[in-house]
Amino acid sequence: MELILEKIKFPEGCNIIYGMSHFIKTVEDLYEALINSSPGIKFGLAFNEASGPCLIRKEGTDNELMEIAVENQRRLGSGHTFLIILGNAFPINVLPAVKSCREVATIYCATANPVQVILSQTEQGRGVLGVIDGSSPKGIELDTDITHRKKFLRDIGYKR
Repeated sequence: MELILEKIKFPEGCNIIYGMSHFIKTVEDLYEALINSSPGIKFGLAFNEASGPCLIRKEGTDNELMEIAVENQRRLGSGHTFLIILGNAFPINVLPAVKSCREVATIYCATANPVQVILSQTEQGRGVLGVIDGSSPKGIELDTDITHRKKFLRDIGYKR
């Protein structure tokens, strides 16, 4: 067994959702979940099929984001995983619909942070051991940080 560390590469200003699913139907169901959650959404989706022809399946509303998702999934190479790259939406807007998709088994991360995927390679294929999402904590928030956090959430409309 070999351990591999791969970075998910995506454009600045985009967010990603990386997860595991169990069936080829995932591609169409996630497409429908995303467009029904946020009209006018820009996204690319790639799904690594784990049996039969073992193709990288793709869908989306933006060709560039689809190709970026496909390229990442090609490098990652882990079966039954999917990668969604969101261009003009945030995971918080679509994650409930993604999680409720019957084929989705796990969400590894939903973020705009740099992401590294820890993979295991065996003679059978690759599997995801985990992800590193962003950076480690640098301290504990102070009262001024709490005030800033609360103000920020209200300024962007997520709290009243």
